[in-house]
Amino acid sequence: MNILKSIMEIIVKIKDLVKNSEWQSLRKSFEGTWNKTPQDNCIKLRKYLGDFKNENKLRIVMNYLTGTGFRTGRIKHKCISKLRMDISKHLKQLKNPNKTIENYIEKLNDY
Repeated sequence: MNILKSIMEIIVKIKDLVKNSEWQSLRKSFEGTWNKTPQDNCIKLRKYLGDFKNENKLRIVMNYLTGTGFRTGRIKHKCISKLRMDISKHLKQLKNPNKTIENYIEKLNDY
C-alpha cells in the first residue's frame, strides 16, 4: 500500500499542471483563433512541447486538444489530428520505452 501511495504522490494532477503561467499565456492566445489559424496554433503548440520529452507538457497539450471544442468537431484540422497522434506516441514511449513500435519492428527484423 505504501508503494501505491508513493506513486500517487508523484503523479501530478492535470488541474495543477495547467496552472503553469507559460501554458496559461499560450492557451489564452488561442482564444477565437482556431478556425482562422489552426496551423499557426499547431506550430505554437509544437514549439511549446519542444522535443516532446516533457511528460507534463505532453499531458497539458493532450488535455487541451481533447477538450470540448475539439471533441465535438467544432475545432478540427489535419494538423490537430497529427499533433494528437504525435503526443500519444511520445507519451507511450515515455511510459513504456521498451515497447515502442520501432523496437517491435527491429525485433521482427532480427528473425
